[in-house]
Amino acid sequence: MVRAVFPGTFDPIHHGHIDIAHRAARLFDQLIVAVYDRPLKSLLFSPAERLALVQQSFQGEDKIKVNLFSGLIVEYCKNTGAQVIVRGLRVFSDFEHEFRMALANHRLAPGVEVVLFITQEEHSFLTGSTVREIASLQGDVSSMVPEHVAQALTRRFAELGEDGPEAVPMTSFRD
Repeated sequence: MVRAVFPGTFDPIHHGHIDIAHRAARLFDQLIVAVYDRPLKSLLFSPAERLALVQQSFQGEDKIKVNLFSGLIVEYCKNTGAQVIVRGLRVFSDFEHEFRMALANHRLAPGVEVVLFITQEEHSFLTGSTVREIASLQGDVSSMVPEHVAQALTRRFAELGEDGPEAVPMTSFRD
């Protein structure tokens, strides 16, 4: 059995993530979507909230499991018996980052391979920050995320009130 792990913060999960997971699930016997609990970046949703949103996105899909993890991804792979780490590439600039991570992970765990999936063209612009920023400005993200995620974003920004956009690192959608 070949088990793969697709790690990420998934803050929030979007259609690009879901597409990569579905494509990976076709190639491997089991795919674990691993939600990282303590990334070194600002997050909109707690680990439990992100886990729930990801679980709901893959509900009823037998080959895809969803778990929370912390620590090194290669240690998580060893602990779950996974032989492969799945990652996605959106744009060329992602390659250098993924290449360096793959080399470091291979140094730490030579038996764990990294497989990179090129994103579908229609998802190449999607990032969690893009989705968060558009949602924080009351933009329509329904074509970018599942309905339950869009609803969670609306609720979160309503809870944050006027300071909501300030709680999210911005790029340039206001201009």
